[in-house]
Amino acid sequence: MREAQFLKQNADKWKQYETILVSGSATDEMANAFIDLTDDLAYARTFYPGSNSVRYLNGLAASFHQKIYKNKKEKRGRIFWFWQFELPVLFKKYQKQFFISFLFFLVFALMGALSAKYDENFVRLILGDGYVNMTTHNIETGDPFGVYKNEDSISMFFFIAYNNISVAFVGYVLGIFFSVGSIWMLLRNGIMMGSFQYFFISKGLGMQFLSVVFIHGTLELWSIIIAGAAGLILGNSILFPGTYKRSVSILRGAKDGLKIVVGLIPLFLTAAFLESFVTRHTEMPIIFNIIILAASLFFIIWYFIIYPNKLHKRILQKNSHDNSDFFQSNFIQWYSRKSS
Repeated sequence: MREAQFLKQNADKWKQYETILVSGSATDEMANAFIDLTDDLAYARTFYPGSNSVRYLNGLAASFHQKIYKNKKEKRGRIFWFWQFELPVLFKKYQKQFFISFLFFLVFALMGALSAKYDENFVRLILGDGYVNMTTHNIETGDPFGVYKNEDSISMFFFIAYNNISVAFVGYVLGIFFSVGSIWMLLRNGIMMGSFQYFFISKGLGMQFLSVVFIHGTLELWSIIIAGAAGLILGNSILFPGTYKRSVSILRGAKDGLKIVVGLIPLFLTAAFLESFVTRHTEMPIIFNIIILAASLFFIIWYFIIYPNKLHKRILQKNSHDNSDFFQSNFIQWYSRKSS
């Protein structure tokens, strides 16, 4: 059977299934529809591999699967599974958005640094006169990073953690404005970071800045970049629904973006702990600074890049099909069977 005939024969049935998916709850009717869809998907994969039909049926079947099992009692290892499998799957799927978010942030940081270099008032405009005057005084008195010692560690921890987590969630939600809101968040934070760093470089404290501020800044800035990517995922699901209905695409993008932002909370808590309890000790041996920086970089590279790619290859070996959408939905189904 040709693909066009296959589509014509089943189009009305699939539209009916979409209606069941949107309006229904997990019933026998939905379960039967899911079984029928998996049969159609298997047929399409066999005779029309790599086609739009496969991608459409794959997405529809995955949506049915999630709706049927969303109220299923969670297994004891659910949280562990989230960190070990579900998040890395999303990191692999959306690695393009992560890279774009990183480029945006890098460009905006360079803009901030160049603006600070050619306009001495720019730093005051971005950071405020109070902060610049205080930091200038600290530099003159031989304690350039004294700002990290001004508050109690515990209260500082809670304030920083709450502020950064709030920024991340706002950056994600702003993605609903066709990704522009999330790019604005990256612009704001990137320019602030670039001008902040150049201020210390202009005072001859560039290396000290890297060794002190990036104790916490490595995880913190990377988390901001990933939060921006989560917003891009949400925005792109509106702009580019692909073969999915726009409502289905938005729901998928919103869920995936939210999972990624929630997954950043431990990183923000760790960064807040380092900033509140460790960064203030500017007198500690430089070797400890290097160890913390290296450990942070290693974690980022391993958990966000190396491990997701290894997991991707491992699951593809189980499914023997190199398709990103197929990979994600079949991974969910594979794990469900494995843990039942």
